[in-house]
Amino acid sequence: MIADALILLAGLALVILGAEWLVDGASSIARKAGLSEFLIGMTIVGIGTSLPELVVSLTGALRGSADIAIGNVVGSNIFNVLLILGITAIICPVEITRDNKREDIPLNIVVTLILVLFGSWNALTRTGKVDTLNAVEGTVFLILFAAYMVYSFKNGKEETASPVETPVGFSGRLWGAVIMVVAGIAGLIFGGDLFVDSACRIARAAGLSEKFVAITILAGGTSMPELITCVVAAAKRKGALALGNIIGSNISNILLILGVSSLACPLSFAHIKAVDLGVLIVSSLALLASAWTGRDTRIGRGDGVAFLIIFAGYMTFLFLTI
Repeated sequence: MIADALILLAGLALVILGAEWLVDGASSIARKAGLSEFLIGMTIVGIGTSLPELVVSLTGALRGSADIAIGNVVGSNIFNVLLILGITAIICPVEITRDNKREDIPLNIVVTLILVLFGSWNALTRTGKVDTLNAVEGTVFLILFAAYMVYSFKNGKEETASPVETPVGFSGRLWGAVIMVVAGIAGLIFGGDLFVDSACRIARAAGLSEKFVAITILAGGTSMPELITCVVAAAKRKGALALGNIIGSNISNILLILGVSSLACPLSFAHIKAVDLGVLIVSSLALLASAWTGRDTRIGRGDGVAFLIIFAGYMTFLFLTI
C-alpha cells in the first residue's frame, strides 16, 4: 500500500511537469502557425490529454470489460466540465467567443446526446435488449471525428497572428516547441498511467466494483492530464486553451476513444445507470448555460462554484449507492 502511494505521487509529479511543457509548447506553436490557442487546445492538447482515456478504454474493451470502457469516458467527460472547468474558472474566469457559443459548445452537446441516445435506445423503446455500442456505430463516430478535425483546422486560422510568446527556458524555434509538446504529452501519458494503476490497486484492495472504479477512480485519474493542463493554462492566463482542451477532450473521448474501442469489442451500457447519463447531459448543458447567461461572455467564478456543487452532489450519490 505504501509503495502504491509513492507511485501515485510520482505519477502526479510527472503529470504536472508534462502539463507545463505541453501548455508552453502548444501556445508557441499556435502563435507561430497563426492558429488560435482555442484550436490548439481543442485539437493537439485535447487529443493529447485524452490519450490516457484511450489506453484505459481500449484495454478494457480488449479484456471484455465494457464497464471500464464506457464508464471511463462517461466519468471523464463529467469530471472535465464539472470539476476541471469548475476549478479553472475559479482560478481565472474563462472567456467565451462567439464561435464557442455558436459552434463548439453546441457540438459538444450534440455529440453527448448521440452517445446518450445509443446508450438508452433499447430502454426508451422498451425492447428488453441491452444497449451496446457496436462496430458500425463506432465507425460512424470515427467518421464524425475525422470530419470534426478537418473542419476545425480549416477554420482555425486567426485573422491576425499575435506576437510569439516565448516560454521561459525555450529557444523560440518551432522544432523546440514541437519537442516540448511531445515531451509534455509523454509525461502526461506515463504519469497518468502510473497514477491510474496505483489508484486502481488501492481501490480494488478496498473491494470497490469495476463500474464504480471506472466512473470515479479511473475517470478521475485519466482526467488528471486535463486537470493539470487547465490549471496551468489558467495560471498563465490562457483560458482559451483551457476551454479548448475541455471541449476537445470531451469530443475526442466520445468520437475517437469509444469509436476505436467499439471496433475491438461491442461496448455494453448494462451497468451505466440513467443518472450517469443524466449528469453527463447536465454537464454539457451547464457549459451552454454559462455561455448564454449573465452579463459577461465567460465562465465566471460563480459558474465554477455551481459546477463544483453539481459535481459534489453526483459524487455523493455514487458513494451512497455503492
